[in-house]
Amino acid sequence: MMNIPSTDRTDKSAPFPWVPLDQLRLRTSEKWRTFPPDVLPLFVAEMDVALAEPVVRAITEAATLGDTGYPAGTAYSEALREFAKRRWNWDGVIVSATAMVPDVMLGVVETLRLVTDPGDAVIVNCPVYPPFYHFVEHMNRRIQEAPLGQDYRIDLTVLADAFRKAVAGGRRAAYLLCSPHNPTGTVHSANELASVAALAERYGVRVVVDEIHAPIVASGTVFVPYLSVAGAEAGISIISASKAWNLAGLKAAVAVAGPAAADDLARIPPLVQEGPSHVGVIAHTAALRYGDGWLDGVLAAIDDNRRLLATLLDQHLPAVRYEPSEATYVAWLDCCALGLGDDPAATFLERGRVALSAGLDFGTGGAGHARLNLATSPQVLTEAVERMAAALIT
Repeated sequence: MMNIPSTDRTDKSAPFPWVPLDQLRLRTSEKWRTFPPDVLPLFVAEMDVALAEPVVRAITEAATLGDTGYPAGTAYSEALREFAKRRWNWDGVIVSATAMVPDVMLGVVETLRLVTDPGDAVIVNCPVYPPFYHFVEHMNRRIQEAPLGQDYRIDLTVLADAFRKAVAGGRRAAYLLCSPHNPTGTVHSANELASVAALAERYGVRVVVDEIHAPIVASGTVFVPYLSVAGAEAGISIISASKAWNLAGLKAAVAVAGPAAADDLARIPPLVQEGPSHVGVIAHTAALRYGDGWLDGVLAAIDDNRRLLATLLDQHLPAVRYEPSEATYVAWLDCCALGLGDDPAATFLERGRVALSAGLDFGTGGAGHARLNLATSPQVLTEAVERMAAALIT
């Protein structure tokens, strides 16, 4: 099973084969069924791509064999270990110190259950991925915000204060770190992460890291796994191939423990590890093992779109503040100068028929902002910005 050689696209001179809009509208996922057909959907994190050929073949082979039962084995963790060594020069994924989890957010939830108690604080760097708030509050923990600095980087002074408040009275606490950061696309440096680890040790805060966007970095940017830095031995990272290879509908992820957290991770119930989709595990494993060429093509196309978006905004919406991100395929747009109030995404949807993610959903610092998914064709991206500009004409 899965003896699949890489047959990814090798013609780097040809335009990236984004899926045409008419074909995309045949899809039935959230991106294409939430809004009417006249809306350009640039909100949820789905990419307008065809799947990598090795992934398609792995899924097809599983379906042909009827291999659609419960997940088993360590193939996903082994593939992640190989990928981390190849792409990040990190050999810290110890397969025996990993656990399969249904997806990244449910992996986060199960990990937080291990290291915190009901009513304890979970620190987040806002503005941040909205499900951080929803899942943490649903599991009866409380959010402690530690806002990013004006440069969208971790403010260590603010973080230390949040840690101190979170553990007041002898309570346990966890820091839910988004790395790379969603929605800003910030890639935390090795020095920043080492400082985080030192603060966590000083205050007794456990670090849980969402590294789902780790494979998606801009050209010239180096991603540093949190567990690779000195002092991070008690951390737990949750990683998935779902964002980088557009596999959100095939649920699976891996939790990776630092050496001092392996015993904690071993307490995840076996039933949780049966939660991922078996076909998802097969697809993710194929992506990590054989999808480098496809991923490189996607990364180059996203780099092009970051530059294109900056040019389009400069031409059509110069008052919007946008800095091309170091990672992810979302763009964080500061629309405060447009005079559209706290929720500019509402205006762009109502008047321009472009769906963006509302900045308000990302917590403190999100008012007046919107998140745009730029993993689409240059044609769609161009039309979207033109529509957004037209929405301001009254």
